[in-house]
Amino acid sequence: MSSVGKLMRQAQRIQQQMESVQASLAQKTIETSSGGGAVKVTVSGDGNVKSIRILPDAVNKDDVAFLEDLVLTAVNSGIAQARELSNKEMGSVTQGFGLPGMF
Repeated sequence: MSSVGKLMRQAQRIQQQMESVQASLAQKTIETSSGGGAVKVTVSGDGNVKSIRILPDAVNKDDVAFLEDLVLTAVNSGIAQARELSNKEMGSVTQGFGLPGMF
């Protein structure tokens, strides 16, 4: 068996594992909050924002910028955690493959 053929089979196996991990990540959720729970955000493991919940007490028509900051903070935190989860799980698939620039 040629080393190229072996490498190609290994690459195909890794691609299948990566697709499986991506599907699994899409099913996982991360919940973050800001403002002591005034704003709660749910993000899927693949980085999609699924929901944003805002407590009525957090809504002040005279201070919309504060609410915007709370939402932004919670969303960015959820996306960062999803990215971290994705990197961890994808890294376990590609570990040892030895291709430069992959995860």
